[in-house]
Amino acid sequence: MTGIIAGGRGSGSRVAPVRRIRDVLRTRILTGVYGTRPLPSEAALAAELGASRNVVRDVLALLRMEGLIDRIPGVGTFVVSGKAVQGLDRLRGLAESFDTGCDRVVNQVLLADTVPATPTVAERLEVAPGTEVIALERVRMLDDQPLSLDASYLPADIGRPLLEMDLARHDVFGLIEGELGLCLGAAALSIEAIAADRTVAGLLRVPDGFPLLFLERLTYTDAGRPIDLEFVRFRGDRMSLAAWLHRTPDPLSNHPSSERG
Repeated sequence: MTGIIAGGRGSGSRVAPVRRIRDVLRTRILTGVYGTRPLPSEAALAAELGASRNVVRDVLALLRMEGLIDRIPGVGTFVVSGKAVQGLDRLRGLAESFDTGCDRVVNQVLLADTVPATPTVAERLEVAPGTEVIALERVRMLDDQPLSLDASYLPADIGRPLLEMDLARHDVFGLIEGELGLCLGAAALSIEAIAADRTVAGLLRVPDGFPLLFLERLTYTDAGRPIDLEFVRFRGDRMSLAAWLHRTPDPLSNHPSSERG
């Protein structure tokens, strides 16, 4: 491979090469290029990528902070774990996204009870504030390690039967469709980055302030009824969200009154 970046002088001039080479190595790690083998040495990476060893050292430090690699003295630097990837191109539960033949996804149920709907929950589920809804709170475990903290709210008529079912080993979506016979249709989704507070950090086994992906999803039946409001906090070092997007014409792009800035 020919050199990609040439390292500059001084710490300030290393910023751009560090960012770019971090992205190169991060992509390799997440796509499994190194597998269980140690990463090449700093000298080998510097020669391959056309960068100074100081730049490579800074890159590896950032990847360690991100939780993607770890150094074992006298042995080498290894990939800690690749991120789990959940696609956003289809409405599905967490366990549906992975091979569950060996029970890779297990839920620690923290709460499964009836609660009064807060104004936000009531608005999303289209019920009156204070109406009884079913609240579920679970730590989702992937390969015996915490992946996310999920808080779900469902109308009482939908959620109450779930309280008698195996919530530890089944997705709510699967139970709604398989046991209740309801067909799910679509979901409204929003995603943002947040920092873990002390309570969430303890449940997900990460430091306070650790980066999380916060997902809010409101799922509807195929008849258009909102039945599952979820607030999901994914560990940023263990989860990646992906989608395949199609570009369609902007209906306003050729409108006579549209203006370009």
